[in-house]
Amino acid sequence: MKAFAELLERLLFAPGRNTKIALLRAYFASRPDPERGYALAAIAGALDFPGAKSATLKELAAARTDAELFSLSYDFVGDLAETIALIWPTHGDDAPDLPAIVEALRNAKRTEIPALIESWLDRCDPSTRLALIKLLTGGLRVGASLRLAKLALAEMGLVDVNEIEEIWHGLAPPYTSLFTWLEGRGPRPTPGEAPVFRPVMLAHPVEEEDIARTDWRDFRAEQKYDGIRVQLVATPTGKRLYSRAAEDISAAFPEILEAADFHAVLDGELLVIRDGEIAPFADLQQRLNRKTTTPALQQKFPVGIMLYDLLFENAEDLRPLPFDARRTRLEAWFAAASPPAMQLSPLISFAHMDELAALREAARAEASEGLMLKRGDAPYVAGRPKGLWWKWKRAPLSLDAVLMYAQRGHGKRSSFYSDYTFGVWTEAGELVPVAKAYSGYTDEELNFIDKWIRAHTIARFGPVREVEKKLVFELGFDAAQLSTRHKSGIALRFPRILLSLIHI
Repeated sequence: MKAFAELLERLLFAPGRNTKIALLRAYFASRPDPERGYALAAIAGALDFPGAKSATLKELAAARTDAELFSLSYDFVGDLAETIALIWPTHGDDAPDLPAIVEALRNAKRTEIPALIESWLDRCDPSTRLALIKLLTGGLRVGASLRLAKLALAEMGLVDVNEIEEIWHGLAPPYTSLFTWLEGRGPRPTPGEAPVFRPVMLAHPVEEEDIARTDWRDFRAEQKYDGIRVQLVATPTGKRLYSRAAEDISAAFPEILEAADFHAVLDGELLVIRDGEIAPFADLQQRLNRKTTTPALQQKFPVGIMLYDLLFENAEDLRPLPFDARRTRLEAWFAAASPPAMQLSPLISFAHMDELAALREAARAEASEGLMLKRGDAPYVAGRPKGLWWKWKRAPLSLDAVLMYAQRGHGKRSSFYSDYTFGVWTEAGELVPVAKAYSGYTDEELNFIDKWIRAHTIARFGPVREVEKKLVFELGFDAAQLSTRHKSGIALRFPRILLSLIHI
């Protein structure tokens, strides 16, 4: 456990992405199985201990310390794991190892888990205790994503990271076969016909200089629909619906899986489609992030997939083919399969860019984010290769908002107040929060804002600072919708900073 705790601590304070990758690579290369596999699972969010939740930890801490002192400390520190790690009265030096903790939690009855946790906390020093609590709750928050871990594994095994992505969803903790392959002691694990996720191809945004220097006659145009990018995988052994980030969202959309009576891998956009019309993204949000869904919800927010691409047909991998050839195969497959709850994304004919520019400006009325431009001869390549696919998004909406609260960022921004909450004035003269944003500014602007926040703080709430209501930012956003979860009654989609440093 101590090695895992040291890894988390070093990752937390590591200054940059490459340093974090190097730390992860060194850990994976030096630690034995199954410890490194469980550490990887913790980073991946693949460990779940139902009996070891935050409420249990709060109860244990309140029982072992003064309840009022714990409450005040938690309010000041702002982080549960850090608070418990520091305030726990016993400092031991006999922490159990990581595999023993995982196996004990898996085998223990729910009623036995609090006593187990309490004994482990007694045996840990503060640093190891912090790592233990992060492991139990699943919130590592050390600036190390699963993607960074996969890059570290790729460097360790001298393989392309996409090779790991191809097999990832066919693996399970503690990933022994993965490490055996990466160390050259066994074959590469193969997913076979398991319904695994395939790495997606992404696009670069079109900039002004790209418009002039690119021969757009080589490209095909489609609407960039305002839903979420998904990959539907249907094989003889199972069906899965994945988000672009490889999250399995099948449980929230059972009707999509029911319609997948075929053997193929499809790339498309998940949308709410009601009476043939594409509904706003806010309707789709009612279906997202749910573990289950009811028939009533399915009826109220009926979903479908706008199909972009065909990656596999039966067991044949079509990704090396040019886009034009894959599109021909997709059209033929769609005509033969006639899958319910699915439509083909129409290709847009155009003679010159002025026509596309007009379509882009009208995108909002078409429930579209803009346009996708794809080279006709482009294979389906994982990642974001420049020059093959472009996205030309509609111009954002904007508003002026007042900075209300600030919080420290993560990674290289961990020493700066870089995450902001903004508000707008109501007709009654009340300033209410409307959005959070942490992108869109330069390093120079970040330095200025950070200094300003420190000089104009009026209250502190754990890691959050409340500031004087004197700094106005222009925020850009893609859409706004009514929301009962926000005090303002409005939620903004993809808020980001366009212009700052305006004083009032």
